[in-house]
Amino acid sequence: MKLNDKEKLILSAIIGGWGIILIGSGFAMNNSIKPIIKTNYELKTYKKQIAQSQAKSNEIKLKDITIEINNPISVDVKDYLDSLDNISEDTLKKLRLDTSLVNINQAGTYQYSVTYKKKKYIANVIVKEKQLPNVTFTLKTLSFKAGDSLSTNPRSYINEQITDEVLNNITLDLSEVNNQTQGDYNYYITYNGTKYQGKIEIRYPGATIITRPATDQPKQDEPAQDNNQQQTTQPIA
Repeated sequence: MKLNDKEKLILSAIIGGWGIILIGSGFAMNNSIKPIIKTNYELKTYKKQIAQSQAKSNEIKLKDITIEINNPISVDVKDYLDSLDNISEDTLKKLRLDTSLVNINQAGTYQYSVTYKKKKYIANVIVKEKQLPNVTFTLKTLSFKAGDSLSTNPRSYINEQITDEVLNNITLDLSEVNNQTQGDYNYYITYNGTKYQGKIEIRYPGATIITRPATDQPKQDEPAQDNNQQQTTQPIA
């Protein structure tokens, strides 16, 4: 069938319209359908050794120090740190030790400080009495004449031999002894918390009078003696 010009024009218009519709639909479909993209991620691990100086925590902890009286005190800050292994060398160089409040010549508890940057750490230094030798001894019973002076040297009252260290820590107490009046008196020596007691006898100088007992009878070849006659002995040392 042969189409006339009018029919050809109509057919062309229809074909063109469908072409436009199809092209538009293609664009619309392309916009609505998104492509699936696969992404591969690669994880790489590395072993990194941290320097020892960086691994330290640098946490400052002090410890209480105990020394005997009159002993010198350390000036090395390392001796005062309770966590020395955690302190880096760089930090150690910046620590400042202050022991100016510690009196090593007197027993007691004193504070010291360590300063790091602007922070101050405080702990104690305990100064204690020197540990004395553990010895025991016995005391003498001594006799003196009234008016005699009494020795103030503890060695004069102790039976055992003692060292100078023990001697220097002995306290002699003669406060109960009256060396002017006849009698028996107690004296005391104290050492390392233990108190010992001894005796001192004070006697008046001169003769001691002894009266013959009435039962004593004179021998046949001896003349009778007056009952009031007295005999003497040597003075008591």
